[in-house]
Amino acid sequence: MSRLGKKPIHIPQGVEVKYENGVIRVKGPKGQLEFRPHRDMLIEIQDGVIRVKRPSDKKFHRALHGTTRQLIANMIKGVTEGFTKVLELYGMGYRASIEGKNLVMKLGFSHDVVYPIPPDVKVEVRQVPRGQRGARDEEKQAEIVVSGIDKQRVGQVAAEIRQFKPVEPYKGKGIRYAGERVRYKTIKAGVKAG
Repeated sequence: MSRLGKKPIHIPQGVEVKYENGVIRVKGPKGQLEFRPHRDMLIEIQDGVIRVKRPSDKKFHRALHGTTRQLIANMIKGVTEGFTKVLELYGMGYRASIEGKNLVMKLGFSHDVVYPIPPDVKVEVRQVPRGQRGARDEEKQAEIVVSGIDKQRVGQVAAEIRQFKPVEPYKGKGIRYAGERVRYKTIKAGVKAG
């Protein structure tokens, strides 16, 4: 039996969970989410606890078991606490700001990069004060905070923003996740003509 799949999910106070017509609806203080689990998965809601069971020990059902349980647990966490991803801008002159419903970034290109913010996700920009930026030439300029109730959407939006300027390995310039370790490369010495 899946170690993750057999763990019960406790429904916190203020969260309403309904399972009707093959759709799970979770409603909480931060919003509402829906999920249609695979029809083979057996879902029981009793006494404030959700249990996910599988009909057989086939490889396919074993794979679905833990995934289904975790997706439901993420929905409950999303409507109560929410999810957040923090991106950091490194590079001289790199900037980010919110203009209307767009995230506008200066990333060293000849043009500004404009990313339309999806309605189901919240994006904030925090400027880093000069004294806290660091000593290296790839000092942190700003932080972009992506938050929302759907873990998949928050991760997807953060990945799309990061894709505009991934971190380069020589000076560390670009957009990176908070806490991401960058493996630097040494700059190659010029080859002398012999």
